[in-house]
Amino acid sequence: MEVITDVIKVQDQQWKEFTLVNDNGMAVSILDFGGIITKILAPDRDGKLENVVVGFENYQDYLVNPGYFGALIGRVAGRIENAQFEIDGKPYTLPKNEGEHHLHGGNPGFHNTIWTVVPFENNEEVGLTLTLESKDLENGYPGNLRMTVTYTLNNDNAFTITYEGVSDQKTVLTSTNHSYFNLSGNLKSDIQDHQITLDSSKFVELDEELIPTGTILDVDNTTYDFRNGRPMKDGVTSEFKQNLVANHGYDHYFIFDHNKKESAIVREETSGRQLTVVTDQPGVVMYTSNNLSEGLKLRERDSAQYLGLCLETQGSPASIHHEGFPSIWLDKDEKYFAKTTFIFDTIE
Repeated sequence: MEVITDVIKVQDQQWKEFTLVNDNGMAVSILDFGGIITKILAPDRDGKLENVVVGFENYQDYLVNPGYFGALIGRVAGRIENAQFEIDGKPYTLPKNEGEHHLHGGNPGFHNTIWTVVPFENNEEVGLTLTLESKDLENGYPGNLRMTVTYTLNNDNAFTITYEGVSDQKTVLTSTNHSYFNLSGNLKSDIQDHQITLDSSKFVELDEELIPTGTILDVDNTTYDFRNGRPMKDGVTSEFKQNLVANHGYDHYFIFDHNKKESAIVREETSGRQLTVVTDQPGVVMYTSNNLSEGLKLRERDSAQYLGLCLETQGSPASIHHEGFPSIWLDKDEKYFAKTTFIFDTIE
């Protein structure tokens, strides 16, 4: 196992790209800019290593990165309704960067800030420790926040992301990674035939602006029932209102039952690749790139709708305005901790 470091020059900035490589040849490449995962090489059933995430051909495109490809997201992943909230009666206003709402922590956010990165290697794994100081009222969020994110890769082809944070004031925090997975390898096909299983019997209803209505729905007898597995394309062809709201797909928060060790399993039959997600988080936003812009220059091809699957494990921003949702409130000096493991395997 090893960590390979490259220097990337982008306009007037100098970034570093770190590649974690295990003894099987699996490799994960990560920038200090935004903690962005630019590439994951994982084997198919024949052992062929191919890229299984969406990434730009040219690094400079990560400066804008409208789809948040591969990036760390924060302080709050997802949409905050009307870009405002209150803490103990005191109002806080955030930048409106998606209509009247606040999306993915604003700008600058975790996704487009240079993190301090320290690589490490031992007999068990290789990894990176990323740290960031977010100042009080940065993008309107209260509290000086210190974030630490750790990426690790082991010889079981398990890639783990842990998030730790502490604030000197009460605040809101839920971070995630915004990688778009495509198990076909090198983006040979879209994800409509990816078979997805979720340990979830409930999901959050969205309005026409993709803001939670405050209602939690049962998945029973809907295209949102992934408990026994179903292809993603079921949501593309569905006339169910929630699929239409999401522009013929999914962009919804699923609440995990946590009845199983595996919170999510994704399979792609042609390549034989399987991705298993194990997390301590209460739920996941599953986004099927329904609104992905066409024509972006990616590593292997131009972008297109349904080209990647995001599995954004996190708390729910709806908890800011509604009762009964997985909380993202963080008290002063309380330790925030979240952990998600992505295990890459193959099926016969």
